[in-house]
Amino acid sequence: MSKNSKIIILRGNSGSGKTTVAISLQKKFGHGTLLISQDIIRREMLWVKDGTGTKALSLLIELVKYGRENCDVVILEGILKGNWYRELFEQIKIEFDPWIYAYYYEIPFEETLMRHQTKANCNDFGEEEMRSWWNEKDYIGIIPEKIITTDFSLDRTVNMIYQDVTKDEM
Repeated sequence: MSKNSKIIILRGNSGSGKTTVAISLQKKFGHGTLLISQDIIRREMLWVKDGTGTKALSLLIELVKYGRENCDVVILEGILKGNWYRELFEQIKIEFDPWIYAYYYEIPFEETLMRHQTKANCNDFGEEEMRSWWNEKDYIGIIPEKIITTDFSLDRTVNMIYQDVTKDEM
């Protein structure tokens, strides 16, 4: 088992910027960094719906455990609604505590809608779907989360998270 294996959790509403930050962080941390994207697991690999009892939950838990055993850094990103994924967060506490770095995007709906329009998949869904998925201040509760707001640029966010995760190594 990798003693100092760490996990970064990026959560928030659709269009917040989670995936962009996650990809940048994976590049910054380099080889051996596992990026687990809820959208890829749920929508592409399994093609299942989100919600209570989603089939994606058990695979996400297994991937987190794999990352704990085999990687220095695990990045988990997605909407990951707090009550639907509580079992995942409980498992993360067991596997990674105290090396958990969690961030929640508190971005206004209008901003997420504008950000969504810049994405490659912007025609896959629109405002109506995004409103139906909207979760206001959906904090995990059992894991403290730092808040990321609209005034955080991509570089500022990536650098802040990178410094948070590496500060104990210096």
